[in-house]
Amino acid sequence: MRVLGLDLGSVTCGVAVSDPLGMIARSVETIRFADEQNDDAIPRIKTLCKELGAEKIVLGLPKHMNGDIGIRANIALEFKEKLERSIGLEVIMIDERMTTMAANRLLLAQDVSRKKRKKVIDQMAAVQILQSYLDRH
Repeated sequence: MRVLGLDLGSVTCGVAVSDPLGMIARSVETIRFADEQNDDAIPRIKTLCKELGAEKIVLGLPKHMNGDIGIRANIALEFKEKLERSIGLEVIMIDERMTTMAANRLLLAQDVSRKKRKKVIDQMAAVQILQSYLDRH
């Protein structure tokens, strides 16, 4: 079963997808939208789910380091509800603390330039989020 992974930001949404066996995550693309207009990403996510055969969505939940839920986490929870209503697939929330930092370290280790890192960091964070889910299930 393929699973779609999402890293929602204020102007982008990184997208990753699992292999058909649900073992390995790979990057797909970064969806861009106007500041805090994440509704604009939903049609593209719906299209990707159909094209890639995703049966489930994993969405990063950006908790504070102490585990508290803040503004960004509440935005992600609202986005989850919108996705479930619009797409009709189950959306599972995954703690995404440190995923962007881990993705950045991985890109730095591969000697990717700052300009190129900026273009793919959201996708790589989505890969980290999805892979952490796949490793547990």
